[in-house]
Amino acid sequence: MNSRSYWTAVWCGFLVLTIGLGVRQSFGIFLKPVSAELHVGRELFSLGTALSMLLMGVIAPFSGRLCDRFGSAVTIAGGGVFYVLGMIVTATMHDEFMLLLGNILVGVGLSAATFGPVLGVILRVAPPEKQALAVGLCSAGGSFGQFFIVPLAAVLQNYFGDWRPTMWALTILSVLMILLAFGLNDKSQIAAARKASGGNQTAGEALSEAFAQRSYLLLVTGYFVCGFHVAFVGGHLPAYISDKGVGLSLFGISLSPSELGGWAIGMVGLFNIAGAVIWSSLGARHKRKNLLTLLYLLRSAVFLAFILMPLSAASVLAFAAALGFLWLGTVPLTTALVGYIFGPVHLTMLNGIVFFGHQVGSFFGGWGGGRLFDLQGNYDTMWWISIALGLVAALMHWPIVEQRLSRPAALVAQPA
Repeated sequence: MNSRSYWTAVWCGFLVLTIGLGVRQSFGIFLKPVSAELHVGRELFSLGTALSMLLMGVIAPFSGRLCDRFGSAVTIAGGGVFYVLGMIVTATMHDEFMLLLGNILVGVGLSAATFGPVLGVILRVAPPEKQALAVGLCSAGGSFGQFFIVPLAAVLQNYFGDWRPTMWALTILSVLMILLAFGLNDKSQIAAARKASGGNQTAGEALSEAFAQRSYLLLVTGYFVCGFHVAFVGGHLPAYISDKGVGLSLFGISLSPSELGGWAIGMVGLFNIAGAVIWSSLGARHKRKNLLTLLYLLRSAVFLAFILMPLSAASVLAFAAALGFLWLGTVPLTTALVGYIFGPVHLTMLNGIVFFGHQVGSFFGGWGGGRLFDLQGNYDTMWWISIALGLVAALMHWPIVEQRLSRPAALVAQPA
């Protein structure tokens, strides 16, 4: 692939992740107003977003299989169609059923328009010496979405004083994902990889091989923790800040607690733009499994510092910045590690299964936060669970064996 088309894929992927994940992360802004309008507790809204995350993971291996079989462009575009339909249902909802249905459709769409399929394209089309940088830059798209779209949603919500116009604005933005998907064409690279490997390994054989590897099982299970952290913080941090009444007034600029919550999620995204690139670049020089161990340890330390410090606007923004640097650095490291071990032929499908582990964690992080809040009236237990899970994830990644499989298919056209 020439340099021009390679960069086209990188930036189209960047923008798909910016819109898809940025809009999805903004749903935390709507937790309180939607729950109030529908006269339900926070658990139902949290259940809707958690179901979305879970379905996103359940369907990810099938979406990955479609990418590996028919190419990523048409699969990602199809995911974009489901995503937009889900946004339309959400913007027009008037009862609990529509709340759940909208979230389900968005989850199905994101299964094909998220990190696994998009980064699978980049790992296939980028030159080996540029893969670490390309994957890091593309991963940062999800973070830029948090930085740009989540605060924008908070500002629009405050301006309109009604969540529906804001949701419609996000729906219109989401349509661009369908068009951008066609810049992610990897059909020729998939065909070349199959030809180079002899095309002998079926999808079933690839799955049997992967699940026979202890390291693969550890990756699937360990990624649960990343999903738990991301869904809990992304879905509940704005409400937590609003509950505590923590606003910001500095140099004549005032932010209400709800606006500060949106900007905190945006701060997470801003610092993860650098974090995704840096962690991915480090993965080109150091063992990725060791970096993942360190990253999860640091997450636990950041959570612990946040709950021990007096809560203020400064502590909120410091927490958001520190967590942001660690937020999605797991994604390029984990995705590239799967490609390094198993090769490019069934890369997206195998990453889809790892991502399923992530989304099971997202379900419990998103729904669990709402459930425990309705039971206890606070998020205290969830913060401590997040700390403990970070330590567990660090222990699970340390024993992973980071080496290529000895079969011929894994020795050809390997991602760097």
